[in-house]
Amino acid sequence: MPAASGITFIQFANNNSMRNIYVLGVSLFLGLSIPQYFAMNTTNVGHGPVRTNAGWFNNILNTIFSSPATKAIIIGTVLDNTLEAKNLEDRGVPWWKPFQHSKGDVRTE
Repeated sequence: MPAASGITFIQFANNNSMRNIYVLGVSLFLGLSIPQYFAMNTTNVGHGPVRTNAGWFNNILNTIFSSPATKAIIIGTVLDNTLEAKNLEDRGVPWWKPFQHSKGDVRTE
């Protein structure tokens, strides 16, 4: 459900923009491939690829990097906020503007 509702918001962005296609493609690809790497390199005892002297830190990082949805969200958010957009219409910002201020707009009540 979270992935499906997240993908529905893509309709408000410019789907013909190479920037948006790149952000979506890279986040989906790395969201699937990084957890696969962590799954393949986890030992039988449960130790993942991250191995430091702090066990609790290992568990946190191995859990974060093993979750496909978490990786896709993190990578997509970082790329969307760091790659320069030629205009705000590429990111779907004009569609969100009316919902920022709830007073006076019937759609937010």
